[in-house]
Amino acid sequence: MPSSTIRQIPLESATKHHSHDFHQIVITLCGSSEFEIEGLGGRVNAFSGCIVPANHEHYYSGNGHNRQLILDLPEDAPALTGEHRELVALFDAPRFFALDNPLRHYLAFVESELNQGFDTSTSSFQQDRLAATLLGSLKARLGTVSVSPRRLDLDQIDRFIRHHLAEELRVADLAKLACLSVAHFSERFRAQTGLSPWQYVKRQRLNAARQLILQSRLPLTDIAIQTGFANQSALSHAFRRSYGLSPRKLRQGVNTPMVSQNMPLRSPHR
Repeated sequence: MPSSTIRQIPLESATKHHSHDFHQIVITLCGSSEFEIEGLGGRVNAFSGCIVPANHEHYYSGNGHNRQLILDLPEDAPALTGEHRELVALFDAPRFFALDNPLRHYLAFVESELNQGFDTSTSSFQQDRLAATLLGSLKARLGTVSVSPRRLDLDQIDRFIRHHLAEELRVADLAKLACLSVAHFSERFRAQTGLSPWQYVKRQRLNAARQLILQSRLPLTDIAIQTGFANQSALSHAFRRSYGLSPRKLRQGVNTPMVSQNMPLRSPHR
């Protein structure tokens, strides 16, 4: 199971941008930085930070001498699963926050632990434990965005996803359909479906890919491209995690009792 990683680095002054398939917390320890996440952005001063959900493109840069504490959090890391599974709701939408005095003291403790170094046999466990405590404290302070009772039109969202499956889909694109901000859309979407928007899109991609594998003779590379995966390797990795077997094995076993067209996805990590 992937583990959380906590690291300290400065950010360069040149503006860069990217996205990644894991969640991230960035806290400025000294100096300041600039972050823009799906159109939401601003300056992040010392003892402030931002929440970067997985697969959200973000622009960032450092101002002068700066140092950042960065938590990289895979969706299925121990800090976000099991008894900590409710903490994943923190990443429903980008958010900015400031640390109060108790959290500043805890941050000093985290830095002290990092500076001591970890025994390689316990490093992953210790970093997940530190991350879970910080995430729990943030969730208690930030709370959740109030959710409107009006239900989202999932049929409209499904049609949009199907028509743009081969393209890069952003949460902002889906939020625009509902005339909502990314934060409000993400909160409402999870409340209605039990999934984050990105988990839902990923499930739609996998379902579409599975149907093409079972019902067509298209090469797996073409199927990956048509359903929005970067390449065949990315498709295979997602398949193994969700279905427990590779696309090739699914196609080979189409006529065996253990594989059917109604084969369900495993329950998503929450």
